[in-house]
Amino acid sequence: MIRTLLLTTALAIAAPAMAQEAAAPGQAATPMAPAAPAGVQPADPATAGQPQAAMPANPAPANPANAVATIVDTEFPAYDANNDGALDKAEFSRWMVALKDQEMKATGKTLPPEQVTAWATGAFTTADADKSTTISKPELVTFLSGGAA
Repeated sequence: MIRTLLLTTALAIAAPAMAQEAAAPGQAATPMAPAAPAGVQPADPATAGQPQAAMPANPAPANPANAVATIVDTEFPAYDANNDGALDKAEFSRWMVALKDQEMKATGKTLPPEQVTAWATGAFTTADADKSTTISKPELVTFLSGGAA
């Protein structure tokens, strides 16, 4: 469920970029090349004003794992309280409980605190792929991506 929330968040972040690429009703599907400034001849007069392939200003991530990695890179320092580059069980649990709270608010569902804590403990065990008792960024990205990283 938390993976779904992260994927949804990543898509919500990418949606404005994708929307900018879509043409408004009645407009050409591809943007026209910009006109040359006054007094400047285009490099190839035959192609001046012709449609060109659009390049989005902020391309959407190529896959959900990249979106998750971006979110992890952004949020990781806020939860890595001791700044050691890894999350111990308490740091990881704090992040997962915060995500679970967001999910419950979004869905309108509630769980008793002891069930949320048990869920976070299970998530830690699953995410700690190398069984080092800490979660690295790559482990977290893999866990939140459902193993797609």
